[in-house]
Amino acid sequence: MIKRTLYFGNPAYLSMQNAQLCVRLPENAREDLLPSDFNKIATATIPIEDIGIILLDHKQVTITQGLMEALLQNNTVIITCDSRHHPTGLMLPLSGNSIQNERFRAQLAATEPLRKQLWGQTITQKIKNQHALLNLKEIDAQYLVPLFKNVKSGDTDNCEATAAAYYWQRIFPTVSGFRRQRDGVSPNNFLNYGYALLRATMARSIVAAGLLPTLGIHHSNRYNAYCLADDLMEPYRPYVDQVVWGLLHQHGPNDDIPKEMKAVLLKIPAMDVLLDGEKSPLMVATQRTAVSLVRCFQGEQRKLLYPTLIPSYHACSYRTP
Repeated sequence: MIKRTLYFGNPAYLSMQNAQLCVRLPENAREDLLPSDFNKIATATIPIEDIGIILLDHKQVTITQGLMEALLQNNTVIITCDSRHHPTGLMLPLSGNSIQNERFRAQLAATEPLRKQLWGQTITQKIKNQHALLNLKEIDAQYLVPLFKNVKSGDTDNCEATAAAYYWQRIFPTVSGFRRQRDGVSPNNFLNYGYALLRATMARSIVAAGLLPTLGIHHSNRYNAYCLADDLMEPYRPYVDQVVWGLLHQHGPNDDIPKEMKAVLLKIPAMDVLLDGEKSPLMVATQRTAVSLVRCFQGEQRKLLYPTLIPSYHACSYRTP
């Protein structure tokens, strides 16, 4: 089942009633709230079991402790945004799987050669998806072919960085001298927003699979609580790039992210990806990726399950009314 992504960018009071998220709005906040089906009423309810991600993007949003408890029990991700309306905080449940102790032990016992092999697979698929996206946009991508064909265990030749340098110089040809930097010029802000959603989606899947999101197979920053999410999301990043490419093509760069564009980015967890020969929503695919990692740690299989990029931007396209 595809879980819903809810965005609150106006003053609101969020509480729980009869296993439902109850939204109460002040009179003057009805017109601007996303999604649009909230525009006509001051109070709305959504089944908690249907919610996968919630974004809180206003300083006057109030959420009750009872609702937070229910959301976390349902493995719902809660994201908070800063004064620039960029995602800045992430809340996940401590216990997301009934046998997580067993899976923690398997994760902790993973050998370095296994982790290196898994990282090599991750980078191979990431570069393949970058290559596919450039081809889709009719941009020469031949340079990336020998890179993804020759990724070694642990990516000791740093093919990821070599591919990234080529990829980022070409993926947004309308932005002169574009460089991928967190605080760089637009569309870096669109990428940051989309990657934050992707990271939250992957972190949610990792916890649901009974793994520690802090313990990565490659990333190991001592200050990063989501190293494993940052690892497993790598092959999914080109899907976000695909959505951002479409926004940039239609609207051009923008230092702000208008609500209409946020509405497009918020559809990323539901966009179609191709996984193991089957089309499925990205949120479902991340769950299957996390479960495949569990099986690798337990010695039941040797390959991670990652998506292959397909022309799926239409699922998240936006047209100005």
